[in-house]
Amino acid sequence: MKRKLIFTYHLKGISLFALCAISFTSVAQKKYAISERPDEQRVDITVDGKPFTSYIYPDDLMKPVLYPLRTSKGTLVTRGWPLDPRPGERVDHPHHVGMWFNYGNVNGLDFWNNSTAIPEDKKKDYGTIKHVAVKNKEINRDGAILEVEKDWQTPEGKTLIKETTKYTFREADNQRSIEMDTKLTAQDEDVSFADNKEGLLGIRIARELEHPSKNPEIFTDANGNPTKVAALNNDNVTGKYRSSEGIERDNVWGTRAHWVNLMGKINNEPISILILDNNKNIGYPTYWHARGYGLFAANPLGQKEFSKGKETLNFNLKAGESVNFKYKVIINSGSNLTDDEAFKAFNDFVGK
Repeated sequence: MKRKLIFTYHLKGISLFALCAISFTSVAQKKYAISERPDEQRVDITVDGKPFTSYIYPDDLMKPVLYPLRTSKGTLVTRGWPLDPRPGERVDHPHHVGMWFNYGNVNGLDFWNNSTAIPEDKKKDYGTIKHVAVKNKEINRDGAILEVEKDWQTPEGKTLIKETTKYTFREADNQRSIEMDTKLTAQDEDVSFADNKEGLLGIRIARELEHPSKNPEIFTDANGNPTKVAALNNDNVTGKYRSSEGIERDNVWGTRAHWVNLMGKINNEPISILILDNNKNIGYPTYWHARGYGLFAANPLGQKEFSKGKETLNFNLKAGESVNFKYKVIINSGSNLTDDEAFKAFNDFVGK
C-alpha cells in the first residue's frame, strides 16, 4: 500500500508522527470494513466497499463458515450449492459450505458431516458448532480482524469445547488472504480427537477449479435443480493441486506437505488458492484431505487413516487444556502462483 503525505501548510501543534498516524488510520478505515448483522446471523467483510467474504452462522448450517470466498476481482471461488446454487455444480456433501473448521470424531461425535440431510434418528451421533459472540472487530493498516467465540456442542447441548478464532483479512494488489488462529479449549471433561480423515480446515471450491472427471454425477441445472448426468461436461474445468513436495492432482490426497496450491482459471482469470500449514500446529506437516471433486482440506489429526495404519496420533485434550491451530489461505488473481512464490509465502507465515 503506497502512503504519501504532502505538506503545504505548517499545522501548529500537530507532529509529523501524528499526521502519519492520521493518514494510516484514514486509509485503513476507508479500505476495510466489518459490518455485524446479528438479525441476519452474519458479519460482512468488505474492501473498498466490495465484498470480500462473510462470517455466517445460520441455524441450519450446523457450524459457522466463511462464505463465499472471492478473488480481488470479485470472482466466486467457492461452490454456491446448497445456499446459492449455480448451474453446473455438483450436488453432494451438503455440509461442504464455503470455508470451515471442524472434525469428524470428537468424543465419538461427528462434527464434520452434520447437516440438515442427517435424519433425526441419527442426530445423536453428530455434534454442532454454535456461534456464541463476536469478541473483537478491528481495522488497522494491515487489514481487518474479526475474533469470534464458538461452542462445540453435543446433541444434548452440552459444550465440549470452547473455540476462539481470530480471522485476519488482507488484500494487496491482486491477492487476498485469510489468516486463521484458532484456540480450542476442553471444558468439563477430557476431549479426544480420534484419528479420522474428516477434518480439519476445509474449503469447497467452485466447479471450474475442480479436476476434470468422467464419472457420472448429480449436478444442478440452469434452474438450480439436481439433475443426474451420465458423463461430466468438463468444459472450463481447469483445477490442479500441487504440493510443496511436488506431488500433483489427486495424488496429493493422503500425503504430507507444508502447503498445497490449487491452480486453475475461471472465465479467463487465472486463480490460485494456496493453503499454508504452520510449523507450530499439532501433526505438522499436515496430511491433505484434498479431492479432485472440489474438497480442499488440511487434516493433521487423521494420521492413521492417511498413513494406512503406519502412524497413529489420537490427539487428546485434558479438561481445561487448550490447543492452537494456525493456517493461512491465499487467493491470488491474475496468475497461478509458482512454487517459489508459494514457498516465500509459507516462510513468511511460519516466520512470524
